[in-house]
Amino acid sequence: MDKQQQQNQQQASKTNPQQVKKQNQASAQGNSYNTEFASETNAQEVRQQNAQSAARKKQASSNQQQQ
Repeated sequence: MDKQQQQNQQQASKTNPQQVKKQNQASAQGNSYNTEFASETNAQEVRQQNAQSAARKKQASSNQQQQ
């Protein structure tokens, strides 16, 4: 077995099977708010960015119509 395979096995052994099961169950129920990704996402910031993007698109569209 080479070093890369040994490292992969060591990393795999650090996985918490209980946490994986918990996340899988939450995902199966459609409850993704318990996942790490969701906890790192700032929903308010995403809404603000979406609003800014929509405003820029609207402005660009109106600028094209005027030309």
